[in-house]
Amino acid sequence: MKHFLVLGLKVARLHSRYCHQSVWSRHGTARKVAVDLGERKLEISTGRLARFADGSAVVQFGETSVMVTAVSKTKPTSSQFMPLVVDYRRKAAAAGRIPTNHLRRELGTTDDEILTSRLIDRSIRPLFPAGYFYDTQVVCNLLAVDGRNDPDVLAINGASAALTLSDIPWNGPIGAVRMGIVNGEFVVNPTRKQMAFSTLNMVVAGASHSQVVMIEAAADNVLQQDFCHAVKLGVKHIQQIVLGLQQLAKEQGVTKRIPAKLFTPVQEMVDHARKLASNKIYAVFTNFSHDKISRDEAINSVRLDTEGQIKERFPDAEPYDVVEAFNTVSKEVFRNLTFNEYKRCDGRNLTSLRDINCEVDILKPLHGSALFQRGQTQVLCTVTFDSIESSVKADPVTAALSGIKEKNFMLHYEFPPYATNEIGKLGGVNRRELGHGALAEKALKPVIPSNFPFTIRVTSEVLESNGSSSMASACGGSLALLDAGVPITAPVAGVAIGLISKANPEKPSEFQDYRLLTDILGIEDYNGDMDFKLAGTSKGITALQADVKIPGLPLKIVMEAIQQATGAKREILSIMNKTIAKPRASRKGNGPVVETVRVPVSRRARFVGPGGYNLRRLQALTGVTINQVDEETFSVFAPTPSAMNEAQEFIGELCKDDQDIQLEFGAVYTATIIEIRDNGVMVKLYPNMTPVLLHNTQLDHKRIRHPSALGLEAGQQIQVKYFGRDPIDGRMRLSRKVLWAPTASLVKTVSEKQSIVMGTESVPVDATNSS
Repeated sequence: MKHFLVLGLKVARLHSRYCHQSVWSRHGTARKVAVDLGERKLEISTGRLARFADGSAVVQFGETSVMVTAVSKTKPTSSQFMPLVVDYRRKAAAAGRIPTNHLRRELGTTDDEILTSRLIDRSIRPLFPAGYFYDTQVVCNLLAVDGRNDPDVLAINGASAALTLSDIPWNGPIGAVRMGIVNGEFVVNPTRKQMAFSTLNMVVAGASHSQVVMIEAAADNVLQQDFCHAVKLGVKHIQQIVLGLQQLAKEQGVTKRIPAKLFTPVQEMVDHARKLASNKIYAVFTNFSHDKISRDEAINSVRLDTEGQIKERFPDAEPYDVVEAFNTVSKEVFRNLTFNEYKRCDGRNLTSLRDINCEVDILKPLHGSALFQRGQTQVLCTVTFDSIESSVKADPVTAALSGIKEKNFMLHYEFPPYATNEIGKLGGVNRRELGHGALAEKALKPVIPSNFPFTIRVTSEVLESNGSSSMASACGGSLALLDAGVPITAPVAGVAIGLISKANPEKPSEFQDYRLLTDILGIEDYNGDMDFKLAGTSKGITALQADVKIPGLPLKIVMEAIQQATGAKREILSIMNKTIAKPRASRKGNGPVVETVRVPVSRRARFVGPGGYNLRRLQALTGVTINQVDEETFSVFAPTPSAMNEAQEFIGELCKDDQDIQLEFGAVYTATIIEIRDNGVMVKLYPNMTPVLLHNTQLDHKRIRHPSALGLEAGQQIQVKYFGRDPIDGRMRLSRKVLWAPTASLVKTVSEKQSIVMGTESVPVDATNSS
């Protein structure tokens, strides 16, 4: 037995030594590269952590560190698309916090994590080889957050580094930076403090040769020329990151694996499909009487007939090859129509908008509503006001990363299945809906007044969809806000620009030819190379999102797309302004009301009630929300004016027997004993006053255990001296024992003249003297 144990230990040591050596031989020694970004350095290292992954890298900027790993299977999947999954997870420990849920651990994914995952996905997906259908996962893990530098841009660079330094087929590297404009100065990767004063928050990702891969931006009405300059400056710094990663890959001697199979169309099948269907497809795409549904049905009819004939010719063909052969021909015919004839499948020229129709106040009971129709894209937007306390509260980790603890404006985007004539499950929000809603929210947020007294929720429900529903949500949301009487600084409109391009085989960084399409349809998005969404006011840009489906865009194309979108945006605004151009002068009569109620310290205990009972009862009966502003001020939010009237009546009834009598400090008054207690007597100075306790210690100089020792009874009148009110609870401070001093005092009585407290005002009661 001892011999076998020794042999087992030797085998375990050999296995451990072999695994360790194989890992190091696979990834080499630890390496690091530093890139200058302005006055600071971006450090990228590899070979030390997570060495079993196909690729692993740690990106550090300041004291913020993000580790990103990439793993891809070597066997193809059955999916008919690139199965890429990006998981960006924020760990509370990285920010020096503990999660606030009941388990005190990370649960699920937050909206910010999903949006950042989409940001990374859109940056790296275009650079995978066509037909690479292998399960691939990129995991971004926050190691440390310094509270100054945002980790999302570091995660994009980390994903690029992990893929570049792995053997996964990927045509990188790329780099990413955040651009800000602080006090008129362009700042690369601004700190959290600088971002608080920045009018631009733009993340731009790019590849070599100054190619742009992804742009995501929120701006405070930034002028077009400033926006374009920020893009150019960001791409310039990105080239330094790309060069650094290329150097790191060269030093490590990275060799990419050769996939077992790339799912690309079989040329022989494509040629056969072209002979069978190209003329039929062309006839469908040039029949401008078709709408989305009829065009899809016509193409599907051609598809079924063509695929049947392909299967007869190639009986052993894989189902994917048959489908892809037809898809290739259909896409080819569609793109050639744009290139050669400058035509689009709905009959428009390249820069024309679809027909636009706007309506407001279509749902009278709501605070604001609008219906925006652009072609076959229809969006219903509604506005709801609620109390400031209904604002979205950020979790501790989000607050530590962004500095934003709450927001009182939100836009929620819904895309039900019937919008595209489909059947699906309702409920929940998928990643696409979350991303589209976040983009429309970015477009509208800069025009919302910061001092608006309510929390605003815009709901955008897509009723019909045929392209650019997120930009339609921005347009419809702007109309609904104007209808609700929100004093926005300017109306907002948005539009999507598409691209059909031909690559230049001699210069991959340039296009042989291209066409930019204004206000794209769903089919133009599907068959095109770009979905470039831009929103803003007549003055400047408020939001931009560029989704690129090819390995990169030349800067020239990006600048032209911004220019073309800006012109279309102004045209859309002019159409919207014909329906409603300015906020309504006043909000609707059924809207919420906020009023301020002043409750003196002397009445606060009565107003609030024991343990807050009176406030809870008031809120339950009237539906109002009450919050204390300062010592004597309460804010009352009522969902309707009638609810506010009920609340005012309730408050008046609650406080009417606790008047603010003007009593003279140090004066002597006649008090009536209402109740005898063990610790003192309850007395009133006037009939409708809330009784106050006169403690045993203030009844007599002698120490007594019960008021009966002094012969005091209920209904008896005694003289007391008034010493003002307690600064904590506002109760009267009275004393009887001080009257036994040798000095004489003037006795005063209080008349029974009363004033009722109603709402915010109170009228003092007169006091008359008597000797």
